[in-house]
Amino acid sequence: MELPSFVVVGPPRTGTSWLHKVLEPHATLPSPTKETRFFDLHFERGLDWYRRRFPRPAHGPVGEVAPTYFASADARHNIASTIPDAKIVFIFRNPVQRAVSLYRMKCAYGRIPSDFEEALRTDPELINSGLYWTQLAEWRALFPERQLLITTYDDLVNTPQAFVDTVTDFIGMREIRLTASQAQRVYSSERMTQPRSYVATRAATLFADWCKSRGLDQVVASVRTSSFIKLFLGGGKPLPDISPSAIQKLSEIFRPEVEGLECLLGRGLETWKVQDGVHQE
Repeated sequence: MELPSFVVVGPPRTGTSWLHKVLEPHATLPSPTKETRFFDLHFERGLDWYRRRFPRPAHGPVGEVAPTYFASADARHNIASTIPDAKIVFIFRNPVQRAVSLYRMKCAYGRIPSDFEEALRTDPELINSGLYWTQLAEWRALFPERQLLITTYDDLVNTPQAFVDTVTDFIGMREIRLTASQAQRVYSSERMTQPRSYVATRAATLFADWCKSRGLDQVVASVRTSSFIKLFLGGGKPLPDISPSAIQKLSEIFRPEVEGLECLLGRGLETWKVQDGVHQE
């Protein structure tokens, strides 16, 4: 089994689940779960373990959609040492909206029990994965520019066909024509609530992580598509709104990162720097 020729490295909450569903029929991606976490968490398990995460025989180019890799130094260096010729795809989104969306998803899955401002202090990923310019500089130090594609969530939402065309052309895949349903977002934390029981949901999430690390992906996939999932996801109170002061704090942290990205892309991202009415999804 050949190793990936492309990796979509996220970061999280930038439409990677949607892109995975679009690419899946046309490329060989890990199955039955989307993320192997090989390059950031399980690298010591070896390439044979990693290869077993992919279906056989291969159809189309081999790749992975793995949003946790973006802010991981281990992932960057492990990818560079293992598949140095791989194409790397980034999807950047208004960093404040993205951090709020990631927080809400983690709350729903029992990974964060605290309010947003406390979570910013205790969960480094919420901020680190939004340091676009800083993290991107580390990727650019390891890979030539011709192997890096920078895209935006704005383009994914506003012009999904053109977005997919850009990605498929970059990774060397045949054209994919989106259906009407594919042109809509397939996943959003807007529908999420707090869990009925934080303890039960947290335990289920940790068990799912344990299963995936041991190759029991089918167990996780089966539960996810069954009615049992309702025991762990949803049913609780609405997810909390975020205070204006927290939004302002994040905006100030991320502003230099956005400005660096603007210079690189030659494209204005003013709406990413003005957070009035930020979508809390």
